[in-house]
Amino acid sequence: MMKKQQSSAYGRLRKRISEIIEVGYVEDFVGRAYDVINFGFIAINLTVSVMLTFDEMIRRYGALLELIEGITVAFFALDLILRLWTAGCIYPKLSEPAALLRYVLSFNGLVDILSCLPYYMPVFFPSGMAAFRIFRVMRIFRIFRVNAYFDSLNVITEVIRNKAKLLISSVFVILMLMLAASLSMYSLEHAAQPEAFDNALSGLWWAVASLLTVGYGDIYPITAAGKLFGMGITMLGVGLVAIPTGIISAGFVEQYEKMRAQAEEAAVTDLQFIRVELKRGDQWIGKKISELGLPRTILIAAVQREDKILVPRGVLELAEGDSLVLAMDGEMDDLDLSLTEIQLKERHKWNGQEIRDLDISRQSFIVMIRRGKKILIPNGKMKLEAGDTVVLYTRRKEDKKG
Repeated sequence: MMKKQQSSAYGRLRKRISEIIEVGYVEDFVGRAYDVINFGFIAINLTVSVMLTFDEMIRRYGALLELIEGITVAFFALDLILRLWTAGCIYPKLSEPAALLRYVLSFNGLVDILSCLPYYMPVFFPSGMAAFRIFRVMRIFRIFRVNAYFDSLNVITEVIRNKAKLLISSVFVILMLMLAASLSMYSLEHAAQPEAFDNALSGLWWAVASLLTVGYGDIYPITAAGKLFGMGITMLGVGLVAIPTGIISAGFVEQYEKMRAQAEEAAVTDLQFIRVELKRGDQWIGKKISELGLPRTILIAAVQREDKILVPRGVLELAEGDSLVLAMDGEMDDLDLSLTEIQLKERHKWNGQEIRDLDISRQSFIVMIRRGKKILIPNGKMKLEAGDTVVLYTRRKEDKKG
């Protein structure tokens, strides 16, 4: 019995640590504080890395900058250890070794490892200090974690993910054109200037400079045929290089069209009160009010049991047939909160998705799900279905000027 309790406490602690180090809801003060601290350490570390490239800064503040760098890297190392420890919470469907490997091989995992490991490697391998310093540049990729803190930046990630195949195809076409241009220019110019176009790779450098409109001018054709061919390749390159830009631009338009269409695929109603009647099989039956896990800004205003109105104290245990009245806190206007009911229709993009995978703002929190006559308590693994009524509350970002 004691071992089970210890194991349960260990699991709760690990889950809580995972919630803190991952980007959390605004209402989780500890989690949001960690997010702010993490963002601050990333910004400080990148600033110090830039300052350490100036000789004057090194002469004046070298020791201080190195101390700050050491502190920030130590924080990154601690963050990495915590993420390795809680990898099983991030990927609950995988075994512990598989979850750990999944995290280590992910983009974020590789960035986390390369952010701190090269800093400590010279301690064990002094001869490789120069090589390890090169790997420290990977620390700049931690800036991509900022994406998680801003909802608008996630649109960029979503567009690139959706258009990945088209982008890869366009890049492949450009690479093939570069190779063809390299071989052609080598054939046309090798005899006239063998020192410039001594092999196909020399032609490839010219093709890159021309197709990407860089034009360094260190290698260029001098024969009439080479110049004519170069003109055609340069004009063709302007059009081909613009293809990825067009794909991303079109992706942004499609993404915002989806966001606008989402409003047409769901019936959305603003609420102040919700009346919920507990039927047989509802997950709230047998639970105390204090155990429901409702946000602090949502109150159970009253509980009707048969002909009686019960005071909704935390110790009150809910029963089948109870009728609950949920209401927003009286300070709703001060907190800029809104309670919303969304009824999912057939075409809604949330259908079939797990709650943890939903593309919703961090300012929103799903309170409950009404499926037919049942009231379901939301959890990350629950899949939404057409016809579900989702009740969530959102912190508004309204401008109150004037």
